[in-house]
Order: sequence, then C-alpha cells, then structure tokens
Amino acid sequence: MTKLSFSNKQNSFYTSLKTSVDQYFQSRQLRKTGNWKLYTKTGVLIPGAILIYSTLLFLFHPAGAHHAAITIITGIALSALLGLVQASIGFNVMHDACHGSYSTRGWINDLMGLSLNVLGGNAFIWKFKHNIIHHTYTNVDGMDDDIAKSPVMRSCASQEWKPAHRFQHIYVVLIYALSSFLWVAMMDFNKYFSKKIVNTPLQKMDTREHVVFWLSKLLYVALFVAVPVYSVGWGVWLVGFVSMHVTMGFTLAIVFQLAHVVEHTDFVYIEAGDTKKLEEEWAIHQVKTTANFAPRNKIVSWFVGGLNYQVEHHLFPRISHIHYPAISRIVKQTCREFGIMYNEFPTMRKAVRSHFKMMRDLGRKPVVA
Repeated sequence: MTKLSFSNKQNSFYTSLKTSVDQYFQSRQLRKTGNWKLYTKTGVLIPGAILIYSTLLFLFHPAGAHHAAITIITGIALSALLGLVQASIGFNVMHDACHGSYSTRGWINDLMGLSLNVLGGNAFIWKFKHNIIHHTYTNVDGMDDDIAKSPVMRSCASQEWKPAHRFQHIYVVLIYALSSFLWVAMMDFNKYFSKKIVNTPLQKMDTREHVVFWLSKLLYVALFVAVPVYSVGWGVWLVGFVSMHVTMGFTLAIVFQLAHVVEHTDFVYIEAGDTKKLEEEWAIHQVKTTANFAPRNKIVSWFVGGLNYQVEHHLFPRISHIHYPAISRIVKQTCREFGIMYNEFPTMRKAVRSHFKMMRDLGRKPVVA
C-alpha cells in the first residue's frame, strides 16, 4: 500500500493560522457552517434546475412542440443552462454538504450531500476520493485521483510523456466536456468494482451504501434518460443530454483544474507501494499545491461556491465557503509571516491562460539530461 506522511510535529504554521481563524469566528460569534447566503443559493439553484428540467420536457413534448428551429435552439440553450446550474449545485450545495460545512446538523449535510447522487455521482465514493485522499495528498502523483489522468493527459512533470501530449492543450477541452458523463457512466463504476482510488484501497461500503449506489444510478437513468426519451423521443433527448453534459463537464473540470494544475503550484511524486515522508507540515503542502483565482469577482465566487478560494478551502474544508473571502485576509497575512508563497490569479482569464500554458508546456517532449 502506498503511504505518504508529513512532518507535523512542530506544525507551527497551521497552529498559528488556526488560532487566528478561530479568534475571527469567536470574536464575531459566527458559526463556521453555512448561513442564509448559502441557503438562499440552495433555494435558487435546486428549484431552478427543476424548473428548467420540467420546461424542457414540456417544450419538446410531441403534443405541444413544433420542433421549429427557434424551439430547437431554445432547447439546446436550456439544456446547456441546466448543465451550468447542476454544476453550481455541485459547487455550492453538494460540496459544502459532503464536507460537513453546509449545516451544524449532520443529517442535513447527509441529505444535501445526496444531491450528488441525483446528479449521477455517488456521495460515499466522492467523500473518500475527495475529502480524504485529495485533501490529504493534494497534487501527489500516485495518490491524488484528480491528477491521475495519464496517459490521456499529462498533468505534472513526473507523469510519463506520450507523443499525443503535444496536442493536449487543444484536446483537453474535449476531455473536460466529456468529464461529467465519464464520471457518471464509467469512473464511479471503475472505483466501485476495483475498490480503490488510484493506489489507495476504497473504504469498505456497508449494505446501505451498496443499495444507495445502485438505486441512485437507476434514479439517474430514470430522470435523465428514460423519462426524457419517453417524453420527447431519442433524437431530441440525445441533443439535450449532450448539451447538458458538455457545459456541466467543462465547467466542473475547468474550475478544479484552475485550483491545482496551474503555474507555480507544487507537485510531489510517489511510486506505487512506496512509503515516503515530506519534510514539511501538511498545511504548508496545501498552500504550495493550491491556487486561488478571481477572488474579487463576486459573480464567479457566487457561481463556483467559493472554490476560487481554494487555498482557504484546503486549509479549512469544514468551514463553509461563505466565510472564505473574510478568512483569506488572515491566511494571506499568516503566509507572509511564515514566508510561504500564496498562489493567486487576480482574474479567471489569467488562471485559464496559466492552466493551458502549463498543459502546453507539459506536452512538450522532456529533454533527457
């Protein structure tokens, strides 16, 4: 089994940072979980998705649709919008809930976390893959599933280079667009049957989790395949289904790529089956392997659920994203005091440019010394 540990005996950086952040919440008598802002988002996004979904079924129902060009264009646009709204539900509702930061009540977190299952994923597998592995071994090649896309993509210098990677900065757009469909239809099943995430054994699922896995997959097929096909027919359904997944997949993928696979973030390599210890504390590793983007763009912050504050999220995953803009000032100051580089791109455009530049650079054939 592959094992990696950190030098956490001193832990001076995180101890100082956590003390300052705790003092921020205590002095203002604030809870670290979500508040009315998050619940308002939920009240907008989930009913919004249901409304768009229902409109699409009615718009193209044989009894009421004329299938004129304007109607088809509207249907494609609404399907794409549904994909965007679903991505935002994932960023805002599911993400906070699965981290236990949506509410102080565990059952509410569990319930809202199941929004991922409705979207086609699986909360149990995601929590293990994301909360435990990704948040512990961020950008560790050989452990972090988020960068384990080789040989299709080369996300860091330690991964094997293939001639096709010369063009990866172009074709990754297609891969990102397919990512949510591949997640729902393939990757969850791969993890379920292989019982591992990259080189780490998957936490054992009890009977309830097995039942939830299969029932939620069947629910997804019913909601997003069977009902639409019955209502509008195969051809119309396929166009809408593809449009939805293209926008949803690309949006989910690019947001997470901008958080870690950009210039200036660090990567670590560990061979399968090896044991390794990093000579830095876990929190410093999180700062070095993560980047923020567009922190002052309120529209981006609202839509991506504060995931443009990835540094703060990786340091305090159990604090709701609603609080990240405020505590980012504390994190920046503490990083300055300890001489730790704080990665941040002022705009989303610059972050996107950095990511694709990195993809292009990693696509070049390595020079053998």
